[in-house]
Amino acid sequence: MFILYAIILSFSFISFLIVAYNYFTAPRITRNESKISKSESISVLIPARNEENNTKKILDSLISQTYKQLNIIVLDDHSTDKTKVIVKEYTRKHNNISLIIGETLPKGWLGKNWACHQLSKHAKGDYYLFVDADVELKENAIDLLITKMEDYKLDAISVFPSQRINGFGQWLVVPMMNWLLLSFLPLNQVFKSKKKSFTAANGQLFLFKKYIYKAIGGHEKVKNEVVEDMEFARLLKVNRYKLMTAVGDTEIFCSMYDSFNSAVTGFSKNFYEGFKIPKVTFMFLMFFFEIVFFLPFTLVFFDIGFLIPILLILLSRIYISIISRQNIFINLLLHPIQMIILFYVGIKSVNKIGIEWKGRRLV
Repeated sequence: MFILYAIILSFSFISFLIVAYNYFTAPRITRNESKISKSESISVLIPARNEENNTKKILDSLISQTYKQLNIIVLDDHSTDKTKVIVKEYTRKHNNISLIIGETLPKGWLGKNWACHQLSKHAKGDYYLFVDADVELKENAIDLLITKMEDYKLDAISVFPSQRINGFGQWLVVPMMNWLLLSFLPLNQVFKSKKKSFTAANGQLFLFKKYIYKAIGGHEKVKNEVVEDMEFARLLKVNRYKLMTAVGDTEIFCSMYDSFNSAVTGFSKNFYEGFKIPKVTFMFLMFFFEIVFFLPFTLVFFDIGFLIPILLILLSRIYISIISRQNIFINLLLHPIQMIILFYVGIKSVNKIGIEWKGRRLV
């Protein structure tokens, strides 16, 4: 029991230190920064497949941007809903919004990567901003992204939006994404360190300088990668380009899922693939997470000493909830259940059992 206690206490403390570091240093997209007005044009590239519930929100948020040098291109990726009709309405009212119809998915490509590749062929801007249709940007968001690019002399920036979570089922899954990110990766080191181990990115929002995107091979280079955003991050690191990964804070939000099932499926398709490790190693890691971050909540009934790692875990959840703009009380209350769900998602992710996304099989 002593060895088990020492392992749990040690790793919960290390995780807490990483979370505390992120609390004070993680790059944020926030209005507390000075804004600059630049003349470079930005091609905003939106792949859309059955996004009728999100299309108006993303386009309205782009129209209201304080940064005006925007050329907005939406690709309708064989939608069966009203996505194309909605975008056409906007193209008639706004001359900087255009619609392109996606071509048939070729062999060897995944759907989103093929859509983004087609979008890049139509882009004319100095910057390429790839953004998912379920993302919502506050009016200063793009100004602030360009500010980051200029202030830190970045070649690319990626953002983990603040997630809008509605419903108990989503609360069981969605917070785990930022928990994984902020508990084990010092986010600021993605920018500061040259080590490939400090790598993270999110395809929900990825802004490139045009020539950098082309220099690393664009989406053709990652055409069959499920976690293409992480592959882009690795390519940027390998080629010594400057990448920053930030959290959306008060300016960039996302409504990723609408149910427990969609959250589990969406998380499962990326979870294992993002680690780039053997399956056995990944499953060992899943067991390790359960030992360190779930087991103390049961062992405390037999040994009061486990209150110390529990307090470290809960304090970490408070910090992560603040960084992520999530409800602190809900995350504290649901933590043990979320850890069980995390293990389930891990198994599903490894086995790829029945995983489809947007009506397409991933394997």
